[in-house]
Amino acid sequence: MCPVRSDPIHRFHSLPLDHFDRLPDSLLLLIFNKIGDVKALGRCCLVSRRFHSLVPQVDNVLVCVDCVISDDDSSPSSSSSDKSRPAGPFSNLLRLVFGGIVKPLQALGQFLGPKRSLLNETVNAPSSSSSVGRGADDDDAEMGQAGVTHHSPTQVLRNFNEIRFLRIELPSGELGIDDGVLLKWRADFGSTVDNCIILGAASVINDVHSQVSEYGNDGFCSNNSITGNGDDNGSIPESFYTNGGLKLRVVWTISSLIAASARHYLLQPIIAEHRTLDTLVLTDADGQGVLRMNRDQLEELRVKPLSASSASKRTQVPALNMRLWYAPHLELPNGVVLKGATLVAIRPSEQSASRKDVFDASWLSTAFEEPYGTAAKMLIKRRTYCLEMNSF
Repeated sequence: MCPVRSDPIHRFHSLPLDHFDRLPDSLLLLIFNKIGDVKALGRCCLVSRRFHSLVPQVDNVLVCVDCVISDDDSSPSSSSSDKSRPAGPFSNLLRLVFGGIVKPLQALGQFLGPKRSLLNETVNAPSSSSSVGRGADDDDAEMGQAGVTHHSPTQVLRNFNEIRFLRIELPSGELGIDDGVLLKWRADFGSTVDNCIILGAASVINDVHSQVSEYGNDGFCSNNSITGNGDDNGSIPESFYTNGGLKLRVVWTISSLIAASARHYLLQPIIAEHRTLDTLVLTDADGQGVLRMNRDQLEELRVKPLSASSASKRTQVPALNMRLWYAPHLELPNGVVLKGATLVAIRPSEQSASRKDVFDASWLSTAFEEPYGTAAKMLIKRRTYCLEMNSF
């Protein structure tokens, strides 16, 4: 009987060939960059030592935040189970602005700014998640209920060395608004706000053939359908000022700016640690607001520290110049109708004084995805109204 060979070389050649090992590192990094999601990349690190060494070199990263924890509520509430976003804060804002307009604007931050919030993002294991806010620059993770450890995205992102494109997505927008109301904003920041554009509507009707009430939610007649330039002179009706329409738009503007400046404030530690960043986007799953920073703006923040608001954890908003466009009834080409459609374009007053093209049509019309980009294009053809706002 012939003995079985136990030669190590013989055993090596008997193993199946792993074709994955033949892929170059550059191709694997291309695949990992397509994946992007930080939780999926964390799982990839567990596959092999090679993957573990390559994942930190990924330059395109997505961090999806699963839940938000405030100091008043230490238990994380999942975004899927928390269907009712805080409509309360928006109601409080209405009472504050309209019931006591002389109160300091800083008090608005107590209602709409993330009140020392912790944004938590669940990572690989069920007992691990990540947070931003009060503990964003702390080295130690916080322990929540049921033994769940919360790590800030700042801590999670420290595992990556060469991030160029970073996108952080919150589970929902910060602003609680009534059902049927449209409110979207986009803001670009450097050390402070560079520009902000807000699109709102008192209500959205998806079927153009549905019956439209003679009077809109703003309390004025809306039976003059506007398509393109419209058949009126683009003027705002007098009832817009007397029936609360203008006050509501002021609320939308202030609350959107507070939400944007609060997001900007929370990004400081991430921007300081990742000097390779070219683009940073902080958005939400609802598509309510988008904060963007390009490479020049990121570098500006590193060189020129932001001015923090004394009232809350957010960046101070400078004095602003604003342009407002309004249509009582805006019918879009796809059949969607916006009642009380409003577009507000915002720039710092100092910037507006030095630039004459700050409210050009291309910047305004490309701020939102369709069909709302078309709505912006239609609104800017109407009469322009100028407003100013003090720093807050």
